[in-house]
Amino acid sequence: MFAVAKIMGELFERIRQPAVVGEILAGVILGPYIFNMIGPSHFYTVLAEIGVIILLFTVGLHIKTDEMLKVGPISLVVAVLGIIIPFIFGYLYTRIIAHSTVEAMFIGAAMVATSVGITARVLADLRILEAKVSRVIIGAAVIDDIIGLIVLAVVSGLGKGAISYIKIGLVLFEAVVFVIFLIFVGRRVMYRFFSPRLVALKSRNAPFALAILICLGLSAVASYIDLAAIVGAFMAGMILAEFNIKFRLSAKTESLYDFLVPFFFVMMGKQVDLSIFTHPSVIGAALILTLFAVLGKLLGCGLGAITLGWKQASLVGVGMVPRGEVGLIIASIGLSLGVIGNDLYSVVVFMVIATTLLTPPVLRSIIYRTPELKGVGEEIEEKTEEPE
Repeated sequence: MFAVAKIMGELFERIRQPAVVGEILAGVILGPYIFNMIGPSHFYTVLAEIGVIILLFTVGLHIKTDEMLKVGPISLVVAVLGIIIPFIFGYLYTRIIAHSTVEAMFIGAAMVATSVGITARVLADLRILEAKVSRVIIGAAVIDDIIGLIVLAVVSGLGKGAISYIKIGLVLFEAVVFVIFLIFVGRRVMYRFFSPRLVALKSRNAPFALAILICLGLSAVASYIDLAAIVGAFMAGMILAEFNIKFRLSAKTESLYDFLVPFFFVMMGKQVDLSIFTHPSVIGAALILTLFAVLGKLLGCGLGAITLGWKQASLVGVGMVPRGEVGLIIASIGLSLGVIGNDLYSVVVFMVIATTLLTPPVLRSIIYRTPELKGVGEEIEEKTEEPE
C-alpha cells in the first residue's frame, strides 16, 4: 500500500498534479475491484484515521489564530454560501435522476465540504499559504468541514430512519464552544506548556512529543463530543502554530506525515468500483455532478468574497473547489448505512478526484497571470526572493 501510494504520488507530482490524487488511484488499483490486494481490516481503518489526523494537524501548524481571526467574518460568509449553493445543486440533481430524498441529502452533504488538506497543499506549493486570500480560503474550508459535520449528523439521522433535533443542536453548540474555547483559552494554556523551561527537559524532542500528545488528545475530545477527530487535530495545530518555528514542529512532523497520510487516501480509493463507470448513465451523472460541484463553489464562495475584489474573489472560488476527506467520509458513511449504493459512491469519488485535479492548474493560472492581486503577488515575490 505504501509503496504503490508513493510511486503513484511521485508520478502525479511529475506532471504537476497533487500527489493525493495518485494516492487515491493507488487505492483504486489495489482495491477489491482490480487487484484485490487490500482485504477488509480494522487495522487499516485505524491507520487511515491516524493519517488524516496528522494531515489536519500539519495544516493547522501553518495557520496562526490571530491571522485567522482577522479574516473570520469573510471566511464565515464564504463558507456559508459555499455550502448552501452546492448542497442545493447536489440535492436537486440527485432527485432529478430519480433517487430518493435521503440519497439526495447524502449527495448534497458530500458536495459541501472543501478539502482543507488538499487546498492547503496546493497553496503551499504555490508559496502563498500566508497571504490574506489564502487565510480566507483555509478559514472557510475549516468552517465548511465543521458545518459539513453538522449536516452529516442530520443526514445520518435520516439514513437511520430517525432524526433528533436535540442532538443536532447539541452538536452545533459543542462545535462552537470547542472552537471558541481553543482559540481564546487554549492558546494561553499552550504558552505555559511551551515555555522555555520545556527546552530544559532531557529529551530534545519533548516539545514535539507534547505537540503530538495535544493533537491526539484534542482529536479524542472532538470524537467524544460527536465532532470529527480531524476538527480537534486542526485546532491543535492552530493553537500550536505560534511555536511551530521555534520548536520546528512542522519539520519533525514531516516524517509522520509522509508515512501515515497516504494510507487515508489509499483506503478511500479502495472503495471505488470502476465497473460502475461502464454504464453510460453513471459516467454522465459523474460529469454533471462534477460540473455542479465546481459551479456551486465558484458562485457561492466567489460571491461571499466579493468584498476582496472580483479577482481575489475568483481566486477564493477556485481555491474552494477541491473536495476531499470530509466529502469522502460522508459518502462512505452513506455507503456503510446502505443509504447510497456503489454507483452514487463512485460518482462522489469521481467528483472528488476531478475537482482535485482541476484546481491546481487553474489556481496557478489566476495567480501568475494576475500579479496585481493585492497581497498575493507581493507574497509570491517575497517568497521567491528568499534563499533556499
